[in-house]
Amino acid sequence: MQLFSYFAVYFIVWWMTLFAILPLGLKTQAEAEEVVPGTVESAPARFRGGRVVLLTTIVSALLYGAWYILSVRLGLGIDAIPQIMPDFK
Repeated sequence: MQLFSYFAVYFIVWWMTLFAILPLGLKTQAEAEEVVPGTVESAPARFRGGRVVLLTTIVSALLYGAWYILSVRLGLGIDAIPQIMPDFK
């Protein structure tokens, strides 16, 4: 696999991880009872973008490392998954 392909896979893993990490620790303005006029109550009271990016990078690096070891080094792929459903012929 080329270097660009590895980066593309990491970017996809990072982006999906971002949406899983984004709501963690979120406190809305309604929960903080500090609703700023002109904003919705569900807006974050204090957005911590740096924390979200750092946590996303760490978690996605671990997931990417697991994928790399399993698929590239050990050669496990989709064909290695055992057939779960019986053959209904």
